[in-house]
Amino acid sequence: MNILVNDKTIAFQEGDTLIETARRAGINIPALCYAKDAVHKSSCMICAVKDCKSGQIIPSCTTKTVAEMQIDTESEEVVLTRTLSLELLLSDHRADCEAPCSLVCPFGLDVERVIHFYDSGQLADAFRLIATAFPLPELKCRDCKAPCEKACRRGTVDQPVAIRSLIEKICQKNVINDDRSDKQSPQPLSHDKTIFYSRLGQFTANEKQALKATITTESRCLHCACEGKKGCKLREYATALGVKRSRYSYSSATPAMSKQKIGDCLCFEPAKCIKCGLCVYNSDNGFAFQKRGFVMQVVLPPQNEANISRHLAELCPCGALY
Repeated sequence: MNILVNDKTIAFQEGDTLIETARRAGINIPALCYAKDAVHKSSCMICAVKDCKSGQIIPSCTTKTVAEMQIDTESEEVVLTRTLSLELLLSDHRADCEAPCSLVCPFGLDVERVIHFYDSGQLADAFRLIATAFPLPELKCRDCKAPCEKACRRGTVDQPVAIRSLIEKICQKNVINDDRSDKQSPQPLSHDKTIFYSRLGQFTANEKQALKATITTESRCLHCACEGKKGCKLREYATALGVKRSRYSYSSATPAMSKQKIGDCLCFEPAKCIKCGLCVYNSDNGFAFQKRGFVMQVVLPPQNEANISRHLAELCPCGALY
């Protein structure tokens, strides 16, 4: 049994969806709400294709392949549909892929990671990271105009983190005391300008009050770099489609930077969630949809946390569950 995809004849198996048929033939169709061998329902429309016979745009992740179909996966119309769908999802995804302080450092220092080590008491690791950017003992922060502090998101809440003073404090302690031969030195930070960078947007007055009350680390850093960015399909597809930022305003009803710890190994950030449903459909008495329409949210009731397994984090396409 065959169908036409982009004017090429390809075979399919009984029961296949269009995305499965295409991928088996080496034709890549992106998808956020679909995962192989997982329960899913079409919602994201990133997998959109065109049925050339009817002229309709359809989701390839749930449409069954039928003999003699004629499918278009690569025309301008299809790409535009995917792009608009992605931009709508991004308007509901409030997150910084990278911390602004790290992005603007003229010396390539991963500032947020240094502060993360500092707040965790890992001063030797913080010092090693600083040494990738500066020819220590010279510390170029002293003569820098501190764009990191100007970009610091904490500064939009109350006062920016005193990043230069904190870095100098770490260097003064000079605490390299781990001589294990298997310890690898971190690499200097570099930013690929072709990669999509999500933006958190402005905090509301209520969010500012909540952050003041809940961020109690010694540095006061919000640690806004996304911990779930590795393998993020949302970022991958935005990059591939050439999206720089969403044309739509941020519309998430979920407070930014709210985090729910799940056991000792998982974390859920609702403001990053794009409501694909994979965590809902593939957990038993775990995640659930709350409310309907534009205010719908994915939630995890505290009493259900024990039912969540680590494999769900592998299904999440956008760094909301990691």
